[in-house]
Amino acid sequence: MAAAKKAVLEPLVGAVDQGTSSTRFLVFNSKTAELLSHHQVEIKQEFPREGWVEQDPKEILQSVYECIEKTCEKLGQLGIDISNIKAIGVCNQRETTVVWDKLTGEPLYSAVVWLDLRTQSTVENLSQRIPGNNNFVKSKTGLPLSTYFSAVKLRWLLDNVRKIQKAVEENRALFGTVDSWLIWNLTGGVRGGVHCTDVTNASRTMLFNIHSLKWDEDLCEFFEIPMEILPSIRSSSEIYGLMKTGALEGVPISGCLGDQSAALVGQMCFQNGQTKNTYGTGCFLLCNTGRKCVFSEHGLLTTVAYKLGRDKPVYYALEGSVAIAGAVVRWLRDNLGIIKTSEEIEKLAKEVGTSYGCYFVPAFSGLYAPYWEPSARGIICGLTQFTNKCHIAFAALEAVCFQTREILDAMNRDCGIPLSHLQVDGGMTRNKILMQLQADILYIPVLKPSMSETTALGAAMAAGAAEGVGVWSLEPEDLSAVTMERFEPQINAEECEIRYSTWKKAVMKSMGCVTTQCPENGDPSIFSSLPLGFFIVSSMVMLIGARYLAGIP
Repeated sequence: MAAAKKAVLEPLVGAVDQGTSSTRFLVFNSKTAELLSHHQVEIKQEFPREGWVEQDPKEILQSVYECIEKTCEKLGQLGIDISNIKAIGVCNQRETTVVWDKLTGEPLYSAVVWLDLRTQSTVENLSQRIPGNNNFVKSKTGLPLSTYFSAVKLRWLLDNVRKIQKAVEENRALFGTVDSWLIWNLTGGVRGGVHCTDVTNASRTMLFNIHSLKWDEDLCEFFEIPMEILPSIRSSSEIYGLMKTGALEGVPISGCLGDQSAALVGQMCFQNGQTKNTYGTGCFLLCNTGRKCVFSEHGLLTTVAYKLGRDKPVYYALEGSVAIAGAVVRWLRDNLGIIKTSEEIEKLAKEVGTSYGCYFVPAFSGLYAPYWEPSARGIICGLTQFTNKCHIAFAALEAVCFQTREILDAMNRDCGIPLSHLQVDGGMTRNKILMQLQADILYIPVLKPSMSETTALGAAMAAGAAEGVGVWSLEPEDLSAVTMERFEPQINAEECEIRYSTWKKAVMKSMGCVTTQCPENGDPSIFSSLPLGFFIVSSMVMLIGARYLAGIP
């Protein structure tokens, strides 16, 4: 009882963590950073055509309301007074694009998810308009022209969805990434909701100038985006508005960060050179470069790390982005059915302890950093009659680690000083096989915090530290010490390099599969290397199917 009373007396901070796969609401003690309670809801992803990935904005919003209410109920059961929640932070899947009607509050189309590939032809057309000797898009945004970012998704919506065209003409349309959609609704929606975003999310739209920290007129003109539909840009830590409904009505929303920036803050990577890797739907390696924009020569992105207050300086980061990490586990579960739960993959991988020469390149959405190759598609190679689902499970985990190795190598070349260890976080880090594999493949120690919810923690820290809230100190001497679990490399360097070089050969084979895309009518892509794509996938399906029918595990 004494512990419960103590918890009640401490100021608490909540965090909405809206990711690609799920939504969560978590509540932290602002003095100790202890996680007190949380609730999680899985989010559906729709794949209406090849390469298309969509979600329902209303389902996303409803999941947030549900998570907040359920978490508050759990706190009540613990004897913790929810009136001690002094602020709420928001962290979110980045780039995912939502357009809605400001008069009705209704979405005008599905949310186009960051993984979506329908805009490849749009990207190709736009790239022809950029002078070869003056890539003003990259110099202003830090980003390569890619299907990944919001501007091309918004351009596609404006070109193809009549409801959106009409709403823009009638001045009813609002655009935002997921943070904007949530904050607008949570602060009142059609009854005075605040239409804003923060600098970290804005920096992923490809419409934001990372030097001036403003929407860029030249970029908006290039992508033909009307600036009046864009949200206002705010810092990552200030009061945006108050909750207007539910158990936490009246609580300020005062923190907003894209999920990877939130994880950087949650890992307390506040110093130049500090780096973290997050294992979620994708995999994202960020290195704090301080108050200086560092442009990569090895396929990494330059992005805004955070700006923790209106009058505080902006900090930048180099980022290595991998599209498919945890998503490959979900694919094995939902598409192939070789596991029933995501947690099962660790058990399967442990049974064999090796991929037995099987290599998996999960390029479902092309390849992101360091290649930026949209023509790549997923392959599994090295199959024999001995290969079973355990080897494929192991190869899937290895693939996540190999992709991290590639972006870490690029980061080391850009920074000039190799990392001596890697700090990690995200849902996949609960998998001990994965963490040990990562240490082996990088050949450096991997450090995992005992509290793995660092993304939500970062959003809570930003919210609690905001001017007018002031319940969370970000001064170095006040930050809570973090205990780490350490994974040391257990294989020799030579074996590590052999496995990595074989993986890179598989990556080369995955490229060039798609030469033409027809996203407007949903026609299938044309495969320039049909024998490779066809026979690898066919062999995999036949092998799994035959073993399943024969009752062989």
